Amino acid sequence: MKKFILFLIISLLAEVGHSQQKTPVDLSEALRLVDAWLEAQRDYDHLPGISVGIIKDQQLIWTKAYGLADLKKNAASEPTTIYSICSISKLFTSIAIMQLVDGGKLRLDDSIPMILPSFNLQQQFRGSGPITIRSLLTHSSGLPRESDYPYWTGPEYPFPTQQQVVDKLGKQKTLYPASTYLQYSNLGMSLLGEVVEKVSGTLYDTYVENNILKPLRLANTHPFLPAAQWGNKFATGYGALKRDGTRDPVPLFDARGIRAAAGYSSTVEDLAHFASWQFRLLQNGGKEILKSSTLKEMQRVQWVDPDWKTHWGLGFMVYQQDGKTLIGHGGSCPGYRTTLLLDTQEKLGFVVMINASASPEKYATGMRNILLKAKAKEKTNKADSIALESYAGRYNAQPWGSEVYVLPWQGKLAMVGFPTDRPTEGITYLKKTEGDIFRRVRDDETLAEEFVFEKDKSGKVIKYWRHSNFSTKMQ
Repeated sequence: MKKFILFLIISLLAEVGHSQQKTPVDLSEALRLVDAWLEAQRDYDHLPGISVGIIKDQQLIWTKAYGLADLKKNAASEPTTIYSICSISKLFTSIAIMQLVDGGKLRLDDSIPMILPSFNLQQQFRGSGPITIRSLLTHSSGLPRESDYPYWTGPEYPFPTQQQVVDKLGKQKTLYPASTYLQYSNLGMSLLGEVVEKVSGTLYDTYVENNILKPLRLANTHPFLPAAQWGNKFATGYGALKRDGTRDPVPLFDARGIRAAAGYSSTVEDLAHFASWQFRLLQNGGKEILKSSTLKEMQRVQWVDPDWKTHWGLGFMVYQQDGKTLIGHGGSCPGYRTTLLLDTQEKLGFVVMINASASPEKYATGMRNILLKAKAKEKTNKADSIALESYAGRYNAQPWGSEVYVLPWQGKLAMVGFPTDRPTEGITYLKKTEGDIFRRVRDDETLAEEFVFEKDKSGKVIKYWRHSNFSTKMQ
């Protein structure tokens, strides 16, 4: 059964990179490097646990977890482990708003004070335009970043109730005139949760469960953190890395009145389904939760800051990487960091969930770059890779680095130094010339210095030599 599934995945995912490319791409070497890199980085970055997934269109093609969901209980992280997704919550709130727009119950340019009579935040710029649904979705409303409570301050993390957020509005002021600068605002997105309730006549939690989460079958995604499962199926959160290489556990919090901006929980598998829904709707058209045209509009650039570098869609982050337009969102809450990165043109997505204060974006970008490296000019000869397997493994790189990972790569050997935040930027390629002798392949494909692998009497590789210096094989 496992062999059949692997064959099906490779058949379905014959292309990575340009959608017009016809040459099949074998992902096995790329996924092997992803696995080795993430396993190493989990240790070097002192992460308690990390769960990841790679999506191609309607398939979760690869998923794995490393480390622990709870250090004291020695509970392993899994692809099904629940994490706080914090600001990825904003995507679900934005979809709820756009459902109401699709239904003719809201307009993007509706003024917030006209919808929420309790909105009495002080506008301190006389020439400001209106604060609208659109400006809240694009974080260009001029509102301050937060409600006026210290809920990002530990150890209590005292998130306000919905009523407390409303009660404090009259004592807060705009930071900029509306539609002038991008100012990321949890307050603004929390108010959009209020709009959902006001316009739909339904409690926010009930609305998103019935109209988004259940229809998409996201059984482990909710606008709250499942306290009863904390430390087990729901990962315990840990703080920033300290000087001694440890992280302190973070108490469980409840986002309460900020839940529409930062209160959700989910899993890698659920966010993979969420990504596949977007690929499917954009491809098929029509309506599923949203109109296809509405989702496309949400993922189009709607706001450009005066610096011409900062862009935003309707709820979605929109930016460029290597000339490609990518969309998604990140999340950062006490004890948790997550990211969802989507290339909608290639129908390729990445999910990273960490139960610690550490950057998930570098892992998503690293996985994407490794897969893009797998875009082959010609099909790799399997026999070549098998013949190179005896050289694969981890080698000691002291004192210049921690370790070097060696693996077959498209008929050659690839050497990658760990730890690294950019696994594809420092790859050294080796071409076999004779016996156990390889030569480094320069960027112009000419051959450079020799790497000589040494074997013991049993034929097992134990080290490699370069410039009369050697590195010992560790594993």
